[in-house]
Amino acid sequence: MTVAAYVYPGWHPIPERDASFHPGFTEWELVAGCTPRFPGHAQPKVPLLGAYDDRDPVEVGRRVALGRAHGVDAFVHGLFWCRGKRVFEDALDLGFLGSEVGRATPFAVMWANRMPRRVLPVRRADAPVIEGERLVPSDVADFVALVTFVAERYFVRPNYLRVAGRPYFSIFDSTFFVKELGLEQAAQAVRAARRRLRDLGLPDVHLAAIEPSAEVVGAVRDVGFDSVTHYVLLPEWRGPFLQDYATCAARRAGEWAGVARAAGLPYVPSVATGWDASPRGADFGPRRPDKYPWSPVVVGEHPERFSEALARAHRFAADAPLGDPLVFVASWNEWSEGHYLEPDQRFGHGWLEAVRAARP
Repeated sequence: MTVAAYVYPGWHPIPERDASFHPGFTEWELVAGCTPRFPGHAQPKVPLLGAYDDRDPVEVGRRVALGRAHGVDAFVHGLFWCRGKRVFEDALDLGFLGSEVGRATPFAVMWANRMPRRVLPVRRADAPVIEGERLVPSDVADFVALVTFVAERYFVRPNYLRVAGRPYFSIFDSTFFVKELGLEQAAQAVRAARRRLRDLGLPDVHLAAIEPSAEVVGAVRDVGFDSVTHYVLLPEWRGPFLQDYATCAARRAGEWAGVARAAGLPYVPSVATGWDASPRGADFGPRRPDKYPWSPVVVGEHPERFSEALARAHRFAADAPLGDPLVFVASWNEWSEGHYLEPDQRFGHGWLEAVRAARP
């Protein structure tokens, strides 16, 4: 059984955010500045080991070693790519792979087919949840270029994560990818990418669809995906403002088999430690907007409940026809959305200890 944690690579300054906010901006400012917004609200969330620059191989290696010691087997890094333009790449290239422990730790990449937000914290209640300029356009040639880049740079590494012998690569918003290209072009893009890998003498890819909507989930197999999964599958996104962790986790686990049937593909469960994106939204008080990043907020999260949810995912994954059992955790370090395994001042090393306790 492989436990893989998603990694958000946005904990260092980049020129795009310097221009949008101020030089040196990172979301650590949002995390530290968030205050409780209702009675019992567990904010701010404070990292026990302190804020860090994820380009620093010493700090990153220290944390990766801690994860490995507690049963985190692999790390899936978000890769931001828009027609050859990359952002946040230094977290993986300099921080993770620059560390001795990172070079020896299994990892994979997920195409985060979005561009970073240009306004944080979000202040306009009338703005769309996903601004148009954040959407990442693609086509057949671009997708082939992306897969070729990832294969030549990362797939060839001996510590790259493989499923049944094939390098694992996922698309964060598979719904947007399929709908933007259309079913025929999306399938053509996947076939062309696989041909390019063969031509280069590289192994075929295991391609995973993340977050396939009901509109496209029945088509992902025909497009050429090999499995389906989620990033964060925890609250009801259009449900009440406050939602109980244990209730949400149990309900979502009950949906896993249905997603697999709808897709006709193996489903890889993803378990989140919590959800609270309050740091990313301005404080509107009780008249808060009823959408991301203000709503919903998951309450009652606790390492013991997370461990129970993760153990349930282990049991499901053990029976999935994937070849190599795999479970995801959302996430390693999404502090500004309230889901992370890194130690915090509230529970200490509790989230990591929960990973170890859940292992079969």
